[in-house]
Amino acid sequence: MSDKIINVVPQQLTADNFAMYGDVISVSDNAEHFAINDGHTIRYHDLANVDVAEQQGKTLLNIFRSTPLAFPLPIEMMERHPLGSQAFIPMSNQPYVVVVAPSGELDTSKIEVFLATSKQGVNYHKGTWHHFCLALNEVSDFLVVDRGGKGDNCDVEKLDGSLVITLSTEK
Repeated sequence: MSDKIINVVPQQLTADNFAMYGDVISVSDNAEHFAINDGHTIRYHDLANVDVAEQQGKTLLNIFRSTPLAFPLPIEMMERHPLGSQAFIPMSNQPYVVVVAPSGELDTSKIEVFLATSKQGVNYHKGTWHHFCLALNEVSDFLVVDRGGKGDNCDVEKLDGSLVITLSTEK
C-alpha cells in the first residue's frame, strides 16, 4: 500500500451522477412506464442498454452471491468488460457499494464511489472500469446480466490500495 492514503466516502447513487458510467435500474416516475395485464401490473420499460452483441456475444443471466468485506476498504483492483455491458440487480434487501472509473486507460484519480440502495441496480457501459460487487451488512445475491461468447471480455488492473473507501458512519 502507498504511504499516502486517500479516503473516499460514497455519494448517493442517482441516474444523473452515474450517467457517464452506465444506467441506474430502478422504478422511477421518470422512466417510461405503462399498465399491462389488464391494469394489474405497471411495466417500467427499457431501463438499461444491454450491449453484448460484439464478436457474436450472447446475453447471460447469472446470480452472484457476494460476501461483505470489512470497511474501511482499500481499493486493490478494478476491472472492465471491453466487449459488453454488465448489469447488477440486487435480489437482497441490502444496500451495496459501487466503485467506477471512466472507460479508456484507467485513471485512479477519476474513481468515484456510490452507495446504492437495494432498490437500485446498475448497468455498466461497455469498457467502464468497476470494482467487483461490494455487498454491505450481509451476504447478498445479485442478478447479473452479462456477455458470453468469443473474445477476452475482462481486463483487470491491480492497484496499490492507497484509495480507501470509508463509509460515512466510520471515524
